[in-house]
Amino acid sequence: MGLWILETKTLEHVPGTSKYFDNPDRPQIADGSAAAGLKCDTSGPVSIILVPQPSDDPNDPLNWPLWKRDTILFILALVSIFATSCSSILSTNTITLSLDFGLPFTKIAALTGYLLLGTGVVVAFCVPSARIWGKRHLFLLGTVIIVFSTAWAGATAQGHNYGSLVGARFFQGIGCAPFEILVNAAVGDLYFVHERGKRMALANLAVFGGAFFTPIVVGKITHTLGWEWSFYFVSIFTGFCLPLIFFYVPETAFRRAEYLNTDLASADPTRLHSSEETSVEKNSVRCEINGPELHFTGADTKVKSFREKLMPFNGRVSDESFWKLVFKPFPLFAHPAVFWACLTQSTMIGWTVFIGIIIAAIFLGPPLLWDEVKTGYAYAGAFIGAILGFLFAGVFADWSAKYLTRKNNGVYEPEFRIILVIPQLIFGCTGLYLFAVTAANLMDYPWILPIFAFGLQVAGMIMGTVGASLYIVDAHRDITIEAFTCTIMFKNFFAFGITSSGYDWLVKAGTFKVFMWVASVQVLICLLSIPMYLLGKRSRSFFHRHDILKMCKLR
Repeated sequence: MGLWILETKTLEHVPGTSKYFDNPDRPQIADGSAAAGLKCDTSGPVSIILVPQPSDDPNDPLNWPLWKRDTILFILALVSIFATSCSSILSTNTITLSLDFGLPFTKIAALTGYLLLGTGVVVAFCVPSARIWGKRHLFLLGTVIIVFSTAWAGATAQGHNYGSLVGARFFQGIGCAPFEILVNAAVGDLYFVHERGKRMALANLAVFGGAFFTPIVVGKITHTLGWEWSFYFVSIFTGFCLPLIFFYVPETAFRRAEYLNTDLASADPTRLHSSEETSVEKNSVRCEINGPELHFTGADTKVKSFREKLMPFNGRVSDESFWKLVFKPFPLFAHPAVFWACLTQSTMIGWTVFIGIIIAAIFLGPPLLWDEVKTGYAYAGAFIGAILGFLFAGVFADWSAKYLTRKNNGVYEPEFRIILVIPQLIFGCTGLYLFAVTAANLMDYPWILPIFAFGLQVAGMIMGTVGASLYIVDAHRDITIEAFTCTIMFKNFFAFGITSSGYDWLVKAGTFKVFMWVASVQVLICLLSIPMYLLGKRSRSFFHRHDILKMCKLR
């Protein structure tokens, strides 16, 4: 038993356990062997074995210049900011819309839920489509849907048509889905493992940061021009980005021969890193190491023409069945690790959405009587919390894993990632308790305290989310995509339920009682990480021997 992680007696080697961090300064192959002719990046002080190994095909995204790949990621990140801004675009406008439409606050709060519902419904089809036909058609379709649905939402201000606004919000959720789900996957398509760190952080910051920054701007727009212009501006700016997506974001999915990376299966992807991130064609060479010969394909393939690159579809990139992929995630809700990840991520995100839909009622009402501008500025706490959460998670995640691995005699266990739930418990739950106390009695507490509490809650949410995601990636790589599909669906449906009934709950029980319950429930969910940490290795062993997907004939 290493560091209280219970060992299993049924498997000699449990998937996910490896000697990852025995020498943090030297990239390596875990079993000490490598194949001859591997491509390496030699730009740094040591040769970095490229993972995954690129083919010789000039159309392979891994062979594109680094500036081209970075341009693609920048465009996707930019559109992601506008797309995900739709999720929080009504946070400061709930009271304004309630008065404008003459409807109860609950119905206006539910408008955020309909967007989340749209994303939750479409994700089951979006991921299989990307797996089989690539991502370009989904990025194009998502951008077009965001343009017309946000213009549609703004136009509902003329006739005060609530039903029409509900439809617009649902379609906004559908348009957001490709950017919420697939941008991180595009990073995997475009970059080698040692190049992904900063790019993955940028992608996540665009997806999460845009949602938290939006209310700060929207409050001023609503106060000056009217709430409909917050939607119009998203439509206009996303419309300007549509040609960028069409002309400068080609298909990033590539049908890679499996045998190219067969001998790299045991490589530690987190250890293959370099301080220099340089383009492949300038700095990669073949590393001659004793071992079986590897053959790279595609050298005789012609570069696709400009017209071919503009096509939304470029053929199948997988022979898998679409409908099998659609149903694949659902049995995994019975998998302990996946269900734990769903709870750890989704509840904290749900509480973030909950605070977002009621914050206008708290600050616009007595005793503060703020306007939309000041209420929008209240989101500065959440935005700063998000930035600090990402920074802390980025530093603490790898440091803690390396530290615990050294303490475990050089053996890395994926359960070390669960340690990130500790700062979620400390910061996130403290934020929820503090919000319960201060937001319920603004006569006795300064307004800065609930804003600070919101920031703590968001920081804790992000750290726990990062920890759960890393655990799934490291412990269950063979079901990573399906597991993330489960977490996204669970998160969106949970948040939809919160937006549909949360305000009524708040009115009946009061802010203090509701958020004391919320914080206490979150503490219990965080404590579930203890059995997950202790029994995680045994769970990995059991589900490696008893494959749920094979039992359901989905693999």
